[in-house]
Amino acid sequence: MVIVSKSTMNPKPENTMPDSLPVTISQQMTLLSAIRSTDDLKKLTIAELQTLADECRKEVIKIVSLNGGHFASSLGVVELTVALHHVYSTPHDKIIWDVGHQAYVHKILTERRERMQTNRQFGGLAGFPKRSESAHDAFGVGHASTSISAAAGIAVASDLAGGDEKVIAVIGDGSMTGGMAFEAMNHLGDLKSDVLVILNDNQMAISSNTGALRHHLVNISLNKTYNRARKLVWKSLSLLNNGLGDKAKKAVRKIEDGVKAALTPGAFFEALGLRYFGPIDGHNMEQLVKALKEMQTLPNPKLLHVITTKGKGFKPAEENQSKWHAHNGGFDTTTGKLLKTADTSLPPKYQEVFGEALVELALKDSTITAITAAMPSGTSLDLFQNAIPNRFYDVGIAEAHAVTFAAGLATQGFKPVFAVYSTFLQRAYDQLIHDVALQNLHVVFAIDRAGLVGEDGPTHHGAFDLSWLHAVPGLVIMAPADEQELRDMLYTALYEVKGPVAIRYPRGNGTGITLHKKFTSLPIGKAVMAREGSGLALLCMGTMTGKALEVATILEKEEINATVVNMRFLKPLDTEVIEELASRSTHFVVLEENSAIGGLGSAVIDHINSKGLNRPVLKIALPDAFVTHGNMNALYKEIGFDTPTMTEKIRQFYKEGQK
Repeated sequence: MVIVSKSTMNPKPENTMPDSLPVTISQQMTLLSAIRSTDDLKKLTIAELQTLADECRKEVIKIVSLNGGHFASSLGVVELTVALHHVYSTPHDKIIWDVGHQAYVHKILTERRERMQTNRQFGGLAGFPKRSESAHDAFGVGHASTSISAAAGIAVASDLAGGDEKVIAVIGDGSMTGGMAFEAMNHLGDLKSDVLVILNDNQMAISSNTGALRHHLVNISLNKTYNRARKLVWKSLSLLNNGLGDKAKKAVRKIEDGVKAALTPGAFFEALGLRYFGPIDGHNMEQLVKALKEMQTLPNPKLLHVITTKGKGFKPAEENQSKWHAHNGGFDTTTGKLLKTADTSLPPKYQEVFGEALVELALKDSTITAITAAMPSGTSLDLFQNAIPNRFYDVGIAEAHAVTFAAGLATQGFKPVFAVYSTFLQRAYDQLIHDVALQNLHVVFAIDRAGLVGEDGPTHHGAFDLSWLHAVPGLVIMAPADEQELRDMLYTALYEVKGPVAIRYPRGNGTGITLHKKFTSLPIGKAVMAREGSGLALLCMGTMTGKALEVATILEKEEINATVVNMRFLKPLDTEVIEELASRSTHFVVLEENSAIGGLGSAVIDHINSKGLNRPVLKIALPDAFVTHGNMNALYKEIGFDTPTMTEKIRQFYKEGQK
């Protein structure tokens, strides 16, 4: 434990402020309201820093209670964030937040407090650090396990340019389970660049952390012998910084290394070339400031192990960290009680329909296994976890491993189902191609959050999966128009497909269609007619089928009788229905909530051209751009996905062709 004496820190009374701050604090004003820049934090005492941290915590609770957002993670790093900005000087020094959903206090302290009420709203602040938003955001993030790699690159750039900036990577919330973090540490240890890795150890991702590393970190924090010996390590640091000669420094360092190698369980981080320090209490401001100042003076890569509590300071979040990882807002800031009653009349979410269907099937089939990459509740695989725990596997934030792990299961006759967000499956594209598709293994990819997801923005939109999945040979790709089709597609994927298969479905509630207990096999690669018409053919996949029917109903009032086809499958594509429609339709419109490049529209155009059918095709798809964050209705309107805009585009396309 790092101990900093009060006499060393010379704290001022808690109710005082340095005269040089831009405003004078009255009894009614808060300390936070006087902070105009991170420079102001340099003038605060330890007691004042803690007061500031307490006020920042209240600010985060207030912000999320009104507008929603990621919650428990930011509460867990309040003291750490305040201490970092007290010791280091951004934007000159670089702080890289892994994932970034814990960076709310960082944003509050870096001149964005007044705009935090717009957090995650259309046209407002992003929910994650974003380089174009502030110079204090050193690296744009949103996916896990990237911070150490980015920090290594920034530090090497500084070395090459002769810079003196300090580089800090803050990693936690399960991100250390991602293989990329270990690749980065392995390289960083070889580079010898001056990077501080802060391991924010709260034993949580969205749900509880999993894997051997979690047990290793717990062993470190609970190892009494090591905790006693830590004092020797920190004393050696003080000696190194007090004018010892080179020989003496080397001798002290050997003692330090020997202590850690003998007493740290596994000496894991030391083996990768990072000097390990800690663990320290991540909510003790005095310890944090002392430790960070010590880290400033040490060259080369090092890791500071900080123990925190996710949801710290908000009792409901501390007691149910998974539930409060993120929140939609509208709750009492003291009790956490919802201020409005949940609408129980809403249809079930697609993820819930999937989770319940998988449990139904797995209870009758002992070869079905379920895999998640640290998202059991987010994918509703927690239902499987509770019902059949011996066939449920949470591999941590390690999507690439999850896919190859599934491939291994498939070689032995099991039916692995990997439930994963669309945007996170991107991280395992090589494994999907090389380890699953190339070997034609029967792995089911249940791709959740396909299409736009709203407030989390471009790092979380599932905008590209149809495009990059489309290129994979032998992969069956389907998308349900409603909840019943999702159930039937899952059944079809498990029992009618012999190789790899992907089902993509959106975030949020379903259509409310009545669900049947019985599962039905769907003919592979066959579309279904949703509405008969002539002249204009609307081809769609997934939930765009509902939008196409809305458009067709409006156009019918103008005597435009559109055919609507639920294609169901991107691959294999129902080429027969396309050719049949070409015999009685003059215009094709393809609707898909996927990039306009490489998805269903591209497949339809390719086939029409290959057959010389000479039919004009209009694509209604996501733009070739990164769609911003915000309410779904606002996003749809912005990109022309609202029903009136789509209807007008289709009307003009069809009428111009009739001239």
